[in-house]
Amino acid sequence: MGMPIGAALGLVGLVGLVAVIGFEPTLIKSGVLAIDTLARYELGTLPLFIFMAQLFFAANASRDLFDAAAKMLGHRRGGLAYAAIGGCAGFGAINGSSLATAATIGMVALPEMRKRGYSDALATGTVAAGGTLGQMIPPSGALIVFGIIAEQSIGSLFTAAIIPAITQIALYVAVVWGLVFWKPGLAPRSERASWSERLRALARIGDMLVLIALVISGIAIGWMSPSEAAAVGASGAIAIAAWRRRLSRAMVFKAFEDTLRTSGMILLVVIGALVFSVFVSVTGLADAAGSLVQDMALGPLATLLLVALLLLLLGSVLDGLALMLLTTPILLPIVESAGMTPIWFGIFICRAMEIGFVHPPLGMNLYVIQNVAKDVPISRIFKGVTPFLVSDLLHLILLIQFPAMALWLPALLG
Repeated sequence: MGMPIGAALGLVGLVGLVAVIGFEPTLIKSGVLAIDTLARYELGTLPLFIFMAQLFFAANASRDLFDAAAKMLGHRRGGLAYAAIGGCAGFGAINGSSLATAATIGMVALPEMRKRGYSDALATGTVAAGGTLGQMIPPSGALIVFGIIAEQSIGSLFTAAIIPAITQIALYVAVVWGLVFWKPGLAPRSERASWSERLRALARIGDMLVLIALVISGIAIGWMSPSEAAAVGASGAIAIAAWRRRLSRAMVFKAFEDTLRTSGMILLVVIGALVFSVFVSVTGLADAAGSLVQDMALGPLATLLLVALLLLLLGSVLDGLALMLLTTPILLPIVESAGMTPIWFGIFICRAMEIGFVHPPLGMNLYVIQNVAKDVPISRIFKGVTPFLVSDLLHLILLIQFPAMALWLPALLG
């Protein structure tokens, strides 16, 4: 019906609670829930990381990141596709949004790849898939929202995402390598940049890389809480923008405006989802669903595969954040009954969300890329993303089969 997901979740939750427990208890419960949520200290993480991303965006981070990767790898066959994946990874660490990463890197990388004779399918598929890295690489807005909804440590979620993010990047690189090995004409070689050009390109992103490494390692090692790391990141981004002589009153006001708009939208979604979660809890739906799955006696592996299939089916028709917020209250108890932890489920559902972003027919990243490359038919983009979609499904199966991919690092550093 076109209603915003936060309003839809909240409305269904409120109407359901009124029907189950009455008007006055619903009013009190929802009011207390909204105030408690907005007063949570860790919620400050979200706008600070968004503000950091807006400042980096104004400082031409996306172009610099892609340019550095292209200078290092562009001379190899498929090198600009590798560079696009690297640029998406770097910008994803700054931005935390799949759609923004795909759109921003797409505007920089697609014209370069097509100008150098790269296949339209390979070029668009690489950027569409690479854009999903924005959800997984810390600091991730999706993981922050999951941590709030599921009442889990955001720092542990960020740490748990590191190995899955690295393996996801490795699989994407392997896909490009396999495609250009099979059909060399998909991606001609480019001219080799000199070492002086490479070093200059790396120097342009050195300040950003140091700040990102400081923020992520500070959280992982325990030097800083996520909120403190977000404050360090935002302060460092202001300093970098000033160092690059891009800091101005207009730029700062624009960054504040975009940050407030995005944060307000996400907070509405979070509050609506929590009200909906309370409704699901009061009705006993989550417990009933868990009991139903247990009675089926499928075993942990089959249960998790069933959950994955459900997430993929829903992810093909639902927005990623909507998928997370709708299914977490119902599926989390089922996953815990199968022996998995909420931290693992946070990484797992984030991967399922990412697949939804590139899953035809409604994958949002695919249409974002078509908007950037308007002359490429959507069917070509579907074709180009298919090998990456296969690698995503393989990655999801690996997460199920080897939970240590997400759980080993938090346990080691915890």
